[in-house]
Amino acid sequence: MKNILNHTTRIDHLAIAVRELQPAIEFYCGILGFELLREREVTGQFSGMLAAELCGNGFTIVLVQGTNEESQVSRFVREYGPGVQHVAIEVENLDEAMGRLHESGLAFSTNVIHGDQLKQIFTMRDQNSGTMFEFIEKQESTSQFEKTSIQNLFEQLEVAGAY
Repeated sequence: MKNILNHTTRIDHLAIAVRELQPAIEFYCGILGFELLREREVTGQFSGMLAAELCGNGFTIVLVQGTNEESQVSRFVREYGPGVQHVAIEVENLDEAMGRLHESGLAFSTNVIHGDQLKQIFTMRDQNSGTMFEFIEKQESTSQFEKTSIQNLFEQLEVAGAY
């Protein structure tokens, strides 16, 4: 990746699709020792998801569960099973990274999503592994996910029929 982006990157977070959110929270927090930071619900025009943001000493995991059969998360679980839904990679300059990745042949499933303290974009899902990649540029050292950017992402994926 450094050969394409020309700068240091790091994994910002993993999104893990689960069948049932509460037992997953109990496992990750009770057994593995993650700290539950917040839970939220995101709704689109015809689907939704429940999410729990967990902190693991500098590493974030977001557990996601679909709220109905048409949810992107439910569709992901049906197609690939529960597991890593996307890997978020923090970059220094999203516009530059996006251009270089596009030149290397990577296709995106969203437009750039602008939040107050971050910009992000999501790739098309790799059909072999089921993984989608998020590239994220944070304006400040923030670990919080912004409600408006999560909502914007959910709506873009819903319109595109992507999961």
